[in-house]
Amino acid sequence: MLTYFKDNDLVYYPDKNPENWQEAIRLCCMKLEEHGYITGQYIEEIIASVEKHGPYIVIVPQVAMPHAEASSEGVLGTAISFTKFSKPVIFYDEEYQEEKPATLFFTLAAKNPDEHLENITKLMELLSDDTIVEKLLETRTLDEYMTLID
Repeated sequence: MLTYFKDNDLVYYPDKNPENWQEAIRLCCMKLEEHGYITGQYIEEIIASVEKHGPYIVIVPQVAMPHAEASSEGVLGTAISFTKFSKPVIFYDEEYQEEKPATLFFTLAAKNPDEHLENITKLMELLSDDTIVEKLLETRTLDEYMTLID
């Protein structure tokens, strides 16, 4: 999966940390939008969904999986991008009155259900490896990412 991100130019290490989670969503969607997998409409739908449902996209501590409805007109293709922020982005869960930090963002775009299922399966395999997750958290640059996958 790590080579998938590299081979498809879907790895992003922003120069600056976002000021809030909404900016983080916009930044982590950049590669997908740049390559024509999504439009700005989809980005705004992700933000609206988190505002409505809370930080459901923070799937485990330090890992977020931004996505919205697959039926969105703003989804043009199927892909997953990887974004690593230098500091945790804080989401606040109103229901449980707690902060949910995320540093690693795996952003989903799903147009083709079969490809999407395959991508999710590979991503879950990746995220189930605590060593890889820890190493990703330690990376600070694209060069360090490339060293990790070599």
